[in-house]
Amino acid sequence: MKRTAEVVLGIIGALGFALSAAIGGFFLWLQDNRDLVEESMTETGDPTTEFSMEEFEMAMDFLGSGGWVLLISSIAAIVLGIVAMVLLKGNRKPVIAGIIFIATAVIVSIITAGVGIPAGLFYLIAGILCLVRKPKTTLEM
Repeated sequence: MKRTAEVVLGIIGALGFALSAAIGGFFLWLQDNRDLVEESMTETGDPTTEFSMEEFEMAMDFLGSGGWVLLISSIAAIVLGIVAMVLLKGNRKPVIAGIIFIATAVIVSIITAGVGIPAGLFYLIAGILCLVRKPKTTLEM
């Protein structure tokens, strides 16, 4: 039985997690460029959007920690997705691949506080397909 649908969904999910990893990397880049962020925040000139230094430091700490969590969990999800797709090759171990897809989708979506949900949906659907689709049985007479 061909597992083309599961592999395609896995690839789309991995690309979604790659986008999440890029967002996490962008957060880390912003944390390293404090001057640029501070300049863009003070450039508006609107007195209602002014931040205290304490609020600014909290926002920068959030960017750093959130960026690392997003980057590491997304890379782990990509690696686990590739492992699951390799297990699907040749229809060797679809049940294990399905469990990996589903567990990765749920855990990464929770860890990333919902940022990984769009990509995780593709992994979840691929995992369900891996578990539900059974090979056709042929009757010999």
